[in-house]
Amino acid sequence: MKVLLYFENQKMIAKSGIGRALSLQKKSLSYTDVVVTTDDKSTDYDVLHINTYGIKSHRMVKKAHQLGKKVVYHGHSTYEDFRNSFTGSNLLAPWYKRYLISLYGKADGLITPTPYSKTLLQNYGLTQPITAISNGVELAKYQYDTHKVRAFREYFQLGDKQKVIMSVGLFFERKGIFDFAELAKRHPEYTFIWFGYTDLRLVPKDIRHLVKNNTYKNLIFPGYITGDVLLGAFQGADLFLYPSFEETEGIVVLEALASRQHVLVRNIPVYQNWLEEGVNVYKADNVDEFDEKMQSILNAQVSDVRDAGHALAVARDLPKIGAQLQKVYEKTLKA
Repeated sequence: MKVLLYFENQKMIAKSGIGRALSLQKKSLSYTDVVVTTDDKSTDYDVLHINTYGIKSHRMVKKAHQLGKKVVYHGHSTYEDFRNSFTGSNLLAPWYKRYLISLYGKADGLITPTPYSKTLLQNYGLTQPITAISNGVELAKYQYDTHKVRAFREYFQLGDKQKVIMSVGLFFERKGIFDFAELAKRHPEYTFIWFGYTDLRLVPKDIRHLVKNNTYKNLIFPGYITGDVLLGAFQGADLFLYPSFEETEGIVVLEALASRQHVLVRNIPVYQNWLEEGVNVYKADNVDEFDEKMQSILNAQVSDVRDAGHALAVARDLPKIGAQLQKVYEKTLKA
């Protein structure tokens, strides 16, 4: 079986979760006997596995159908997670929802990261088979490494005893960036680092002001960083705090779990039935709860649930994800 993985505008989306999904899918499928191509001019494939939403993506689906190929669409994006992102996103969201339904409706099968996002797609009226498959995580990459932890702490000139709260995300209101900044304001004794970047011309004025005119000495916006520094942060920070209001899964949450990091997330529907309060992570409903639970975790006043969190990442290691993807391709071809 040969599968064409298609991601439109790879350079533009490289810093997003969808961009990271390309490398995860390629690595996942390397553990299978599926032949993978990313050549959009290829015509000898069996299944088009498409991940993006632009005009070229629409044309790729149309071309695949003309060639008699099967199409699997990966539902990374929803109406719900488009809102509260770019400037004007809330005005565009109803149109975007109709556009997504039109695109997803052209597929023979759909993949989406969680049962929660599967339910959202079903509620759009989509009737094709929909399979929930985690984006997965490259488990070995996040094993503890003292050299990477040192690289992280040296990069930010952190003292050995300095406690660090980290998060990763685009500069979106939806990601909870204002709550993160509020916690930094309340706790000058801790260092808060928000990894990630979005062109500030594309975000609302209040976010642009927060990032460009940041007056909190303990709040750092280092931009888009990869490699040992980021891996060292996942492993060497004192807490991964992810205050996002809406996700289809949250690849960075999986990466924190794989790193055996303390994880504190917002209590939102996407985490139901796999992230459990006090069992493998901690959850908060608002900034005051984030504050309370953050301090409890940092001061070891609650149970250490990192091993249980790591077990969730083990269950989503890439070889297992590859096998699940292959099974969907096979079913789609037989349908």
